[in-house]
Order: sequence, then C-alpha cells, then structure tokens
Amino acid sequence: MQYVLAIDQGTSGTKALVFDTEGQVHARGFVAVPCTHPRTGFVEQDPNLIYESVLQAVSICLGEFRGDRNEIAGVGISNQRETVVLWDEQGRPIVPAVSWQCQRSLILCERLKQEGKAQVIAEKTGLLIDPYFSGTKVIWLKENDERVHAHIEAGTARFGTVDSWLLYRLTTGEAYYTDYTNASRTMLFNLATLEWDRELLADFGLNGLQLPEPRPSAWDFGASDFDGIFDRPVPILSMIGDSHAAAVGEGCLSPGVAKATMGTGSSIMMNVGTKALPASHGLVSTLCFATEHSVDYALEGIVISAGSTPSFLKEKLRVIKDFAEAEQAFTEHDNDGVFFIPAFSGIGCPHWKYPGGAQIVGLNFSTSWQNVARAAYESIVYQIKDVISVMEGAAKLPLRELFLDGGLVQRPFLLQYLADTLNRPVSTLALSEISAAGAAALAALKLGSIRSLDAYRETRVVSRRVEPGPGVEAAAKNHEQWLQWIARL
Repeated sequence: MQYVLAIDQGTSGTKALVFDTEGQVHARGFVAVPCTHPRTGFVEQDPNLIYESVLQAVSICLGEFRGDRNEIAGVGISNQRETVVLWDEQGRPIVPAVSWQCQRSLILCERLKQEGKAQVIAEKTGLLIDPYFSGTKVIWLKENDERVHAHIEAGTARFGTVDSWLLYRLTTGEAYYTDYTNASRTMLFNLATLEWDRELLADFGLNGLQLPEPRPSAWDFGASDFDGIFDRPVPILSMIGDSHAAAVGEGCLSPGVAKATMGTGSSIMMNVGTKALPASHGLVSTLCFATEHSVDYALEGIVISAGSTPSFLKEKLRVIKDFAEAEQAFTEHDNDGVFFIPAFSGIGCPHWKYPGGAQIVGLNFSTSWQNVARAAYESIVYQIKDVISVMEGAAKLPLRELFLDGGLVQRPFLLQYLADTLNRPVSTLALSEISAAGAAALAALKLGSIRSLDAYRETRVVSRRVEPGPGVEAAAKNHEQWLQWIARL
C-alpha cells in the first residue's frame, strides 16, 4: 500500500489529508490561518503563520493516521493562488504576504491601462490588468515599500506564490520552484513559452526580482521531513493552484467539462484542450494542469464575492442568525424585487466593475429580511451564470458538464437555483476536499501508483446530480433583472 499526503493551503486555513491510491481519505487535519486588514482594501497574512499552519495540520493529520507512516510515499500541495510572498536570502519574509483579495494596486492597474499595456499583457499572459493578479501587487510593493524596493534593487528579494514559499521553507532553501498553474496567475508568465516573460519584468521594473523555476504540476520538486515530523525526507511530487487542483479533482480532463468552486469567492474553470485560447469577454486564459507529457489549458472566470456575501449578512449586519434559517428563508420566500450587488471588492468576470462598495437594491417598505437573504444567495448564482454564458461563447464550446465544490454545495436550495438559472444539470462529488484530491492524484501519477488521471477520474463518486426544475422561467426573469442592475453600475 502506498499513500499520498495532500496539503491544501487555503485563505482561511490549511488542510492536510492522507489519501490512498483509490482516492480514499484515511486521516485529516486542519489549522486556521488569520487574515488582517490594516487599511481599507488591504488584506494581508503572515507568511510564517502560513508555514506553521502546514506543519501543525500535518502533525494533526498524522496523529489520526492509523497506517504506517513509512508507506506515505509522496506529498502533493495545492494552494491559494495570486497571494504574494517576498522573502530574503535567509528565508525571512520581507513584508506580510499580500492576499489575492487585496485591492491596494487598483490605482496602479488604472495607470497600466492608461499606458496602453492591456493588450500586450493579455496576449502574453492571458490575464487582465487587475489587482487580483500577483504582478500588480509586486509592482505596488516595489513602488511603495522601501524594504521591498531595496531588496529588489539588490537582487535579494525572492518572489513566490504560496506554493514556492512553502517549498522553500520545507526544503530549507534547497528547492525554489513553482508550477505552471501558479505561475500563470502572476501576470509575469508567458503562456506560449511557459517561462517568465523577461520583457514584461523589465517593463514593470522587476529585473532584480528573484523568481522560482516553473515546472509541470506533477514533478519531483524536492523532499522534506516537515521539520522532523517524518523520520525521513518525503518527496514533494505535485504543486498546483487550488482552483486548478479542484479541476483535476472534479475530473475536468477534457474540453467542455467545467467546475465551479463555491467558497469565499468562486472560480469557474473550463478545460479547453491543449491550445491556449485568447483572453476575451472578461475571462482569463490560464493553465488547467500540466504533467511532464501534456499541458491542458482553460478559460476561467472569477467571482470575487460568493460565500462571503451571506457571511457578511450574518456576521456584520446580523440579518441572518444562522445559515439554516437562511435556507428556510430561501425556500419560503422569493426576492420580491430585491437584488444584492456584492461589489465589496468589485464585481468580477465578465463585468469587472469597481463601483466602490456592495449595494442592496430594489428595497421597498414591504421588503423583509428573508428577501434580502435570498437576494444574497441569488447573487452567487447569477455571477456563475454570467461567467458560463461568456465562456461558452468564447470557447465556441458548449458546457458538457458542471461540477461544483466548496462549502456552499451543502446548500441544496442553492444547487437547485443554479441548475434552474443555467438550465443545465449540476453535480457534486461525495468527497468535499476536492483541491486536496487533485493534488494527491497528480502526486500519485508522478509516483506511478496510478496509471493515468483518467484512471483516477473513474474512482470519483458523484453524490448529487440536480436537474433543472419548474423554477427555470422565474430564474431567467430574475437573471434578466440582475443584468439590468449590473448595467447601472
């Protein structure tokens, strides 16, 4: 028996799981990681706490594991994307990690657009100029933080997304790599050459920045004993961004198959085959996943605020007492003309608007809290619908199948409303830790314990398939009203 340890380092915490070659989970561990908000629009994390959370989660997981640790033959890592970590030659963070959620580079992005850089960036990297992507965060740090500026000018600043940071720390500086999927989210990586784009780096003033070597998602990245948790170094055999890992875990291995991660935000990703498509309609072109023998590309649409919207109603406005109550409100009430525009950090794909705050619109004296709660959940569905619509048009490829993962899939009313709004069936898998499963599958492939990713896909268990119901017509009318409100932003 061979096992794989999968680490899924996310925004809110780190999961560690032990998988066998059939994709079954044998142990789990979880440790929370805090975010800080030092100023409006700023979101940061402590890189050392991120690393320590990995060690703690692995320790908890292995404490639960009843098998032989010597049979854990490899490690796979999936990670939150776009978050920027900068560290010095000794592996010490120069500044706090700048989260993917951070909007500090918004004005800088407007400057880059005015300088006419949007087209060349889209052609080279597949990305839009947006605060979401790592490159704009690094440019902002160089221009606004003396520590970062000095280190980059001296050539002593090491840049990485969370995967590179973890690998560097786990191997005590011996391994400095990233994978193609994480690199493709930086706005510094050329999709055609699969290398860092030196022309862009020079144009951004980042020539002195040290960069990890990009490799396929399944690769021999190095080995670690996890600060003594293992009594031997265990090879790290996969690294991949969490949304891409979820695409592998869902089985998005052929064109037209898509997944939507429904968490704090939402990433909708459709496999488009072995050739990158141009970025258009507010979508980005990106890597889906890569092995040593093949590279699959994808179109992706980003929903910035998904699960964070009902959480805001519960935790900040206290409109919702608990989510079970909100579920009842959804099933017993319509929206009564109320729409929630969740532009806390802007509206993502395909609209990409920054109106300066979220809005609740269509209120009248008969509006109840239940209408507002329903509108909050509906906003998640409408944003996914908008992405799928432009994705099908851009790819000239009909959606064959949509798989869902993330915490919100536990809300059956939401799945039904999504199926009605898309007028397509949606499915969820029995396993909830999909990103970890994708990372584990890639590590198992590199290890040779599975013969192909297709073989892994056959082991998946579909727990729920939801067909469109009698609410299709009403959902279509509501979505039309939603688009009218969005057009006014």
